[in-house]
Amino acid sequence: MDIPASLIPVSWQWASLVIAAAVLYRLFREVPWTRLAVSTQLHLLLGFVVCLTLLWSLKAGVKPGLNLHFLGAMAATLMFGPALATVALGLALVGITVNGALDWQAWPLDFLLMAVVPVQIARLWLSGIERHLPAHFFIFIFVIAFVGSAVTVMLQGLVAAAALAAMGAYPAAFLVSDYLPYLLLLGFSEAWLSGAAITLMVVYRPDWVSAFDDRRYLIDK
Repeated sequence: MDIPASLIPVSWQWASLVIAAAVLYRLFREVPWTRLAVSTQLHLLLGFVVCLTLLWSLKAGVKPGLNLHFLGAMAATLMFGPALATVALGLALVGITVNGALDWQAWPLDFLLMAVVPVQIARLWLSGIERHLPAHFFIFIFVIAFVGSAVTVMLQGLVAAAALAAMGAYPAAFLVSDYLPYLLLLGFSEAWLSGAAITLMVVYRPDWVSAFDDRRYLIDK
């Protein structure tokens, strides 16, 4: 969900601006910028950002800040790694802000909730599965890509709903009864869209998915 500035108290706007600035500074130091020197990787990143901007512009919701739309955080993390994935989602957020769907005052908080938080969830899910389950092609596709996408978008929705309740934008009881149940439907949709996209890339363009390694998931399996 993307939270409009009208629902964000001024104190939260300033606090999120400081935290987002610190995250961006760390990203600037950690992002493997040399990867983007390869034209295919740069075009892949920019193409992903454009597609995600269009998908984020298509959303359903009945109240401000309670929008349901495709997130793409797990797909971005698998394709680019956590650092570049955060950059990609941040740029997509810039895109919907430029086209007027979001206020600039809301960008820092939405960057934290829609880029930083879901990418970290996706990173933890990926590392946890790689650590505790066998390295197998179907584990990567179904558990990491499909299930991981659903888990990521649902947990991100929970974090965003908690932020709305903490800000006093909506009562917690209202969010629990009238918003959180729809996260199950969103998780199912996210799993199929992201999972299908990653599956196609792994089959036809595995070089587009940085988290996929033939030697780990295919050889001798």
